[in-house]
This record gives sequence, structure tokens and C-alpha cells, in this order.
Amino acid sequence: EVADITHALSKLTEPAPVPIHKLSVTNMVHSAKKKIRKHRGVDESPLHNEVLNTILLFLFPDAADKLADGFESRTSTSAGNHPPPENEDYNLFSQFKSAPSDSLTYKLALCLCMINFYHGGVKGVAHLWQEFVLEMRYRWENNYLIPGLANGPPDLRCCLLHQKLQMLNCCIERKKARDEGKRGSVSDRSPGGTSGDAGKGADHSGDNPDKEKEVGKSWESWSDSEEEFFECLSDTEELKGNGQENGKKGGAKEGNKEPVNLKPEGRLHPHGKLTLLHPGEPLYIPITQEPAPMTEDLLEEQSEVLAKLGTSAEGAHLRARMQSACLLSDMESFKAANPGCCLEDFVRWYSPRDYIEEEVVDEKGNVIIKGELSARMKIPSNMWVEAWETAKPVPARRQKRLFDDTREAEKVLHYLAVQKPADLARHLLPCIIHAAVLKVKEEEALEDISSVKKIIRQIISHSSKVLRFPNPEDKKLEEIIAQIMSVEAIIARARSLKAKFGIEKCENEEEKEDLQRFVNCLLEQPEVSVIGAGRGPAGSIIHKLFVNAQRVSAVPPLDEELRRSGSSEERRLTVGAISDFPPPTGREVILRTTVPRPAPYSKALPQRMYSVLTKEDFRLAGAFSADTTFF
Repeated sequence: EVADITHALSKLTEPAPVPIHKLSVTNMVHSAKKKIRKHRGVDESPLHNEVLNTILLFLFPDAADKLADGFESRTSTSAGNHPPPENEDYNLFSQFKSAPSDSLTYKLALCLCMINFYHGGVKGVAHLWQEFVLEMRYRWENNYLIPGLANGPPDLRCCLLHQKLQMLNCCIERKKARDEGKRGSVSDRSPGGTSGDAGKGADHSGDNPDKEKEVGKSWESWSDSEEEFFECLSDTEELKGNGQENGKKGGAKEGNKEPVNLKPEGRLHPHGKLTLLHPGEPLYIPITQEPAPMTEDLLEEQSEVLAKLGTSAEGAHLRARMQSACLLSDMESFKAANPGCCLEDFVRWYSPRDYIEEEVVDEKGNVIIKGELSARMKIPSNMWVEAWETAKPVPARRQKRLFDDTREAEKVLHYLAVQKPADLARHLLPCIIHAAVLKVKEEEALEDISSVKKIIRQIISHSSKVLRFPNPEDKKLEEIIAQIMSVEAIIARARSLKAKFGIEKCENEEEKEDLQRFVNCLLEQPEVSVIGAGRGPAGSIIHKLFVNAQRVSAVPPLDEELRRSGSSEERRLTVGAISDFPPPTGREVILRTTVPRPAPYSKALPQRMYSVLTKEDFRLAGAFSADTTFF
């Protein structure tokens, strides 16, 4: 109570007894860097610059132009999105829920595998991913499209990571178009115009705040963004004039009909077939906003929010309004493009099935066509009627944005930044399996092995079932990988056998076909008969393989050979005494015959006896058959 509080704020300017700089964020970061340098050199990084630059140029081929011409020369063609080829292998991504084989996501999966195996392991993967995320942010901030991504909204048939990259590309494309429209509005100062192009003049929104509020916040537009998306008319007096006309003609409205004296805006082109019911003028298709693109996780979140609203009447009404943001925007665009229109005109263009036409005979006996709205459009408190009454004639360029590209792009960039190497492995595993299947199919086409083709079809069927759902079980993924490894082993075994039997070098076509048939049987059957025994084409090659193997096993190492005593003649005799085949591990004897049993007049049936002799074992087995018709 006795303290003088007038000097309380002066404490902030006095020297502090505690050194504040030691508690600053900069100091903390500097200390952390020092600790990191203790465990790693200052210039050391998981990936060398040469490897990193090579990979980044592979992922972003348009970046090569940056060194010569700069990014401005490639902004229009940086995406490189050509129409995809129509073939079975290319469309395999839709079954695996991976990504197209020529996409950025697919290439990224291959690069991360190579880095994990050859360059730095998990640390190298984290390093490349960090550079990748930085490249994505750089492209967003500078309006550079991402190469290797198809145009349009996210493809829900692809993996979530590919959808996120497509969403970011959509945001860049929208932002780029909006910025170009703003630049066009500065250069193009022509008044009026009904083309609906964004940016027909300077921004005079501040001259008439009441009108700005009227045209900018229609029915709240159900937008998550507070940023207004409209470009005001080029002439302030024109805007005021429209407002005065609205006030004078407001009382002349009949039902849902719009005043005719409004100036049309945002027209795309005439419909060609339809005319407005009441004025009789041609119906114009308006320029509308594109619907907001969605990824599968956003769709799931939206479904959860709508489900939480419940089944009450109020919840159903709120759910309908949330889902009608695009409908309201299209109604406002339609009203702006077709002054004097009514709800029936909009329904005839937007939902023709909800406008029922029938032929009727008038009083004079003439057949005329009369139409009316469908039954669902006449339901009390119909959302279409409510939206139409609330909608104002506002062209798309002056409406709130249905899709806030800035907000969505930041969400995608944050999503990419928080991904760990383990998360990347989960996201890209379908792409890796996809790449492995395409590789074994390519290698199998060179060998033409029927059994491998069947296994590959089984792998594709199994993978499409497992990868269709998020977070598949590790055990099932291991089964798929094991199947792919078995196919690789069969293909490698086929090439090894072809090389050993010299199929490609064989000049005799008949012998070449026999050897090819023999190799195919070895791959598909447990036991194969050697036609011609040791004198046939296959048998002679097998004999040579055994002889070569025996010689290699009999030659001692060089140091051991130098220590041995004896003349070269003795060593030559020793090598020459080696048998062509290794010592047998056992001897098998098989006796087969066909005799009638148990009586001479019985049917002749096969009989078999088998015996094996090894150093430590002796086995004898018999299989005897008898005719039981009369016995």
C-alpha cells in the first residue's frame, strides 16, 4: 500500500540481474548445434551433394532449366503432365492403390529404396525427405507446378501421399491463376464487360463497404476461410448503379423470379437450346467456381463431422446446408448471368430430371408443352428453394472461394513435414511392390516361363486385396514380398541354366529346341529324364559340368601347392587320375515289371521294388499289385 507504483514499468528498462541472452531461442539452437557437431563433423551429412543433386534432378527434371534459363521459362510446362498410356501395366496402380509408374511419387519410392540400401540407410532417407519437403514449399511459395503429377483433383485410386502431392499441385495451380488474374486486372482497365474473366479493373471495394458486404458474404458461403475471393467491378459508379436498380426493382419481384434490369455478368456461353421461361431470352451458362478437391482423409473427416450431427431435423437441416455450399455458389453465378431468371430455369439447366414436362391441350385445342418442378422440389422447407431465395446475383469472380488453396496447401506442407521414415515406408510400400511386380514382369517377358506368369497373376490378385485397405497387416505384406522373391529366384535360375547349357550359343536348331525344353522342364518339374543319357545334348553338357567341378575341387590353393614336394609330372598324374564324377553318396536300384498275379490268368499289373545303399544306411521298399476280380 505504501509502495510507489508509478515507477513499476521502469523495471523493464533497467539492467536485469539474470543474463537474458542465455535463455533466448537463438542461444538454445546454437547449443544444440554444438552438441550435434560433437557426434558428427560440421560438413558431414548422410548424403553427399553429388548423390543428392543427381536424385533431385531425377525427381524434378525441370530443375535443370533453372541453371540456364531460370524458373520463369518453365513455369508453363513444368508439370509435364501428358495423357497416360492405356495399357494393363500402367493401370496397375489402381489395383495396388499406389501411383502411376511415371509419377513423382513412384520415382520417390524408388529413390528412397536405393538410398536406404546404398547411401546412408535411414539417415539418408530422412535427409532426402527433408530436401523433398523444402522443394515442395519452395514451389508453393513461387507458383511452380510439381512435375510428374496428373492435372486435376486428387485421384482417390492412388496412395494418400500421392493424393497430398496432387492436392498441393491443385493449390499451386489455383494460386498461380489467381495471381495472373490480379496482374491482368492492373493492365486491363477497360470498363464493364460480360465475359466473367477475373480482374476486369482496379479494386474499388473500399469505396462502397455496404455493397461489398452484400456481394461478398452471401449465405455465409460455408467457407472455412475469412479471405474474400472477389474482384470488384472496374467502375465504382457502375456498382452503385446496380445497387440503386436493385433497390428500385426489389418490390417488383414475383416469387423466386429475379429482376430483369440487372446487368448480366459472368456468362460463359449461351446454352443453345434453353430459354428463360418468363423473359424468353436465351439461357446463358454461367462461369462457376470449381468444387473443392478432396483427399481420402479429408473425405473421411467430413463424413465423421456430418455423422456427428445426428438424425434430428435440425441436424439434417444443418447437414444439408453444409453440403450445399457449391449449390449456392452456382445459383448466385446463374442469377448473375441470367437476370430475370427463376428457380425453374436453374433446375432445367442444373438438374433436368427435376423439371417434368408434359404436353397439354389449351382452350383453343393447341398442344403446348407445360412443365413444373418435380415432387421433391416441392417439399416444404426444400433446401433448393431456401438456397435460391437466399442467393444473390453475384458472379463467381466476386464470391467467396469454395476452396481455400492457401489453407489447404499449408495443411499439406505440414503433413509432409511431420512424416517420419517409418511413415514414408508405410505410404510408399504399395509403390515399391508395384515397381517390383513391373520389374519381374519385364524380366519374365525375356525368359517366357509359363509357371512364372501364373505366379505373377497370383501376386497381383493377392496384392490388390491386401493393399486396397489402409494399414495392411505386416504378415500379409511379408507373404507378398516372399512371392516376389520366389519369382526372382526362378528367373535367375532359368538364366543360370540357359548359360550353363549354352542355349544361345547352340547352332543346331533341333538341339537348341531340345535344350530349351529340357531347361523348362527343370524349372517346372521335380525330376526330368535326360534323353539320350550321357550321349545326348543335355547329357554331354551335364558330363562336362561335373568334370569341370571335379577339376576345380581337386586343384589345391596356390600356397599349399608351393609347399608340396614332388615333380610336375607327379602332380599331372594326380590330376589325371581324378574321376569325372564325384564319389556317389549312394546307389539306387529300381526293379520294374508287369506280371499277372495271383494267377496266370489274372490281369497283368505293374510291380516295383526299390533299394538304396549308402555308407550308413540300407533301405528296401516294394509296391506289389494283384488282380482282385475273382479273389
